[in-house]
Formats: sequence, C-alpha cells, structure tokens
Amino acid sequence: MARRIDVTGAGGVRLAAWEFGDPPKKDPAENGPEAVIPSQSAGTPGGEPAGGATGADGGWSGSAAAERTTGVLLLHGLMGRASHWASTARWLSERHRAVALDQRGHGRSDKPPRAAFTREAYVEDAEAALEQLGLAPAVLVGHAMGALTAWQLAAKRPDLISGVIICDMRASALGAASQREWADWFTSWPLPFATLADVRKWFGEDDPWVERPNPARGEFYAEVMQESADGWRPVFEPEQMLKSRETWVYDAHWEELAQVGCPTLVVRGLNGELGRAEAQEMVRVLPRGEYAEVADAGHLVHYDQPEGWRAAIEPFLDGVLAH
Repeated sequence: MARRIDVTGAGGVRLAAWEFGDPPKKDPAENGPEAVIPSQSAGTPGGEPAGGATGADGGWSGSAAAERTTGVLLLHGLMGRASHWASTARWLSERHRAVALDQRGHGRSDKPPRAAFTREAYVEDAEAALEQLGLAPAVLVGHAMGALTAWQLAAKRPDLISGVIICDMRASALGAASQREWADWFTSWPLPFATLADVRKWFGEDDPWVERPNPARGEFYAEVMQESADGWRPVFEPEQMLKSRETWVYDAHWEELAQVGCPTLVVRGLNGELGRAEAQEMVRVLPRGEYAEVADAGHLVHYDQPEGWRAAIEPFLDGVLAH
C-alpha cells in the first residue's frame, strides 16, 4: 500500500508524496486514516483519494522507517504521476524507504494557475521533499524530466544525495522545433475520451506518434486521466506541461551533469529517446557515471519492462547502499 504525505514546495505549492510499504501498527486516532495511492479511476474528479490524506507529520516513523534507513525519492517525468512508480517502489520498499512524489502540476499535487513551472521550482520542490520527509541522504531515481530534476538537485545539494539514477533523459538541447511538435501533439488529442478503453486505444495504437501498437503506453496515459462531466480528461493542464517543458528544451545540461559527484547510473531503453552515443557521453562526463540499457523498452523504460528495469538498476543500488 501507499500512504500520502503532504509536502510544501517552492512558493507554498502543496505537493503529494506517496510512501510505499507497510506502516507500523499504531492507534488510528494518532495518525488519522490511511490513504491508498489512486489508480487511473480512483477518487473524485479533481478531489482527494478515498480515505483522506495525512500531513507532513503523518509519515511513517518508528520501527518501519528505522528498518528502511536508506531513502529513495522517485521523480516521474512530464505528464507522469507517482503511481507510475508503483511496481518499482514496492520492491524498493522491502529494503529501503521509498517515496514517490507527484510533482507540481501533476497527479494529486496542486496546479495553481500562477505557480512557477521553472527548473528552479521543480528542483526546490524535490529538495523540500527530501528535507521535510527526512529522506536524506537519499538516492534519486528520475524518469525524463524527473531525471533532469534529480541531477540538477544533486549538483546543487550534494549533501542530500547519495546516488542518482537517470532514466531516458537527454542532456543536450532539444530545440524550438521539438517544443512546437509537442504543442501540436497536445492539440491533436481527441478530448474528452468517452471511456478509459478509448484512452488506452488512442495512446497505445492510434496516436500518430506511435510507430507500432504499445499497450504499456496506453496504460501509462490511462493512469493520468480522470473522469469529468463530459468524459475522461488529463489530471494536468496541457498549458502547464508546455510551460514546464520550455524551461529545459532550449538549453543543454552538460555542465550540471558534470557537477554530480555521487555515483550515477544512466539507463536507456533500446527504443527510447536517449541514444546510445549520447548516453555514453553522459557517462563519460559524469565523475562517477555508469551505464545500463534495457532491451525491448521504449521511453517508458520502467513501465514497458519492469523486470528488465529492476535488473538494470538493482546492482547499482546495492553498490551505492553498501558504502
């Protein structure tokens, strides 16, 4: 199961963190009700998951936290949500304290219209989560945008980070054409979707960006939809996603990568967006970089091939945590 813990991010934005594992048995009156992490159809539109939420003081402590002394913070990519890490977090929680964060504008976290969606805001949010949850020094595991946040935070606050796993994120600039393509792609979505089956089919088969049927991709996007009065719509605002993305696509991020002093693993899916040559150059630039790849995986490596993903990152985690 997973319990929600609220975190205060940059500018006072409320963020939802989800801690996986079995909490210690305590008096229910002491910590309040437990909240289970929502699936694609859980909760009410725009509302809270069933069962309510705990505050920052409602996190798991005592014996359970003591047994999982190493913190792992999981950061999803653009449009993602904490629940996308569920399978990874469950096996991590057997030995570590695993927390997945809904980043600003995503999942159950706040989406204020005037909030900052800068790189600095995302990094400060992750920094706040580590400090408020007592996870540091932690291993950061990031996918795509979340991976960029991870290595930028590791460069900024090395005292908080013991290791970084970068999943399918490029360090080079993607350029203006890429941003225009994304803007056009958002407008092509046939919103609202009548059913979740329609969501799965469009993103898994009918989306022009899909080269061949990909059921995992369909499931990934079904998990970021919520039911509204006229059908199924994304839990995020596409405009906020574009605003978030434009803060990194025009710049390269090699300099910050070179400042990451802790052990860092660069993971790519063989059919993902990060090419082998660039991934290996990232490893070369990193002071303590390592490389892994996952066969038969696209950009959504941990979602496409959860077993291959685990096999790729578990030896690295064991090595980091042994020191």
